[in-house]
Amino acid sequence: MKIDVILGLQWGDEGKGKIVDYLASNYDMVARFQGGPNAGHTLKFDGQKHVLHTIPSGIFRKELINVIGNGVVIDPITLEKEIDNLKKTGVSFLERLFVAKKAHLILPTHRYIDAATESFKGRDKIGSTLKGIGPTYMDKTGRNGLRVGDIMLPNFKERYEALKEKHKSILKLYPEIDFDLKAEEEKWFASLETLRSLKQINSEYFINNALKDGKRVLAEGAQGSMLDIDFGTYPFVTSSNTVSAGVCNGLGVAPQTIGEVIGITKAYCTRVGSGPFPTELTGDVGEYLRKEGAEFGATTGRPRRCGWIDLPQLHYTIMLNGVTQLVVTKIDILNNFEEISMATHYQYDGAQHEELPFDLSNVPVEPVYTKYPGWKQSLENVKDYEDMPANVKSFISTLEKSLKVPVSMVSIGPERKELVIKENASVALG
Repeated sequence: MKIDVILGLQWGDEGKGKIVDYLASNYDMVARFQGGPNAGHTLKFDGQKHVLHTIPSGIFRKELINVIGNGVVIDPITLEKEIDNLKKTGVSFLERLFVAKKAHLILPTHRYIDAATESFKGRDKIGSTLKGIGPTYMDKTGRNGLRVGDIMLPNFKERYEALKEKHKSILKLYPEIDFDLKAEEEKWFASLETLRSLKQINSEYFINNALKDGKRVLAEGAQGSMLDIDFGTYPFVTSSNTVSAGVCNGLGVAPQTIGEVIGITKAYCTRVGSGPFPTELTGDVGEYLRKEGAEFGATTGRPRRCGWIDLPQLHYTIMLNGVTQLVVTKIDILNNFEEISMATHYQYDGAQHEELPFDLSNVPVEPVYTKYPGWKQSLENVKDYEDMPANVKSFISTLEKSLKVPVSMVSIGPERKELVIKENASVALG
């Protein structure tokens, strides 16, 4: 069997959690392959909103196996809170949740360093979520990190103390900030008991054996492709590979195991934090999108920057990921517009381009827009794609022709059921 992949094609917050939740019933396993508690995957069904930061979005589907892969970095405190919140929903899940022993741990001092370095940067802040993600990946690549499997070792406390001392020496380089390390350590060590109680696995064997047994696996990405450490808007990026290539390293599978790559894009575009955003709208239109789309970070609560959909940017991430089908979310937020704009090219270095420049953070680009008529009506009662307003179908058709990838689904609201399947599309539905 092949692993299908769901990932975001913009700067995150594309609505991946809802699509994973919707498709999950057609799979045997959902596996997170990168990122950490900086992710905020929002699911809404039966009138209730659920936000997941570390646990895969397939957790609400009965009998579905959920794996936190080795490419994920885990804060035991955040994970414990997620587990406690899930228990309150009445969902039975502990027997279905597995954690990779090779996943790295976020220590309290990782969060301390994150906050201290971001504070020190002043106006040059990159917009970190201050969850300790970057410092944890730095220790991982520096071969200093602690992993989930280490918490079962008799010398774990000594190894923890050695890494903490290293971090304290780093913190001396920065001005003092308000961080109660002792209190955070107490919570952290208490939360390890929850982590020890979970099913720990060698995820590379676990997943490859599942594939050999004919099990269907869905890999779930976090953040968005434009935040990839190698190919995103560096340095305003996250610390992991958010593109489909990250599935191989993040789960321990070979490239030939990848099947469908389902790319998620909003019908417009958003970004949280600092960094370049070519189609950003700073006036009334941007504020309208933020208000109507409830564009506030699920993890940080920060207001998201909003703008028109960006085709050069989508061409780029579709190429990087090998996207085989698109899902367009939040199209209902555009219901009241007379006209909708799409950026079709970039103007920079005295010419028009379809390609992104080497460094979008330092090369000023001017988007070239094409306007399309809006539909000025609600999509609330639409059940079938053919019942969509003509201008919605024209908008989707334009995306397909330009991006050369079929659209398989269109989300018309936040609820699980508010999803329209496009006829004859290659949807991963079993």
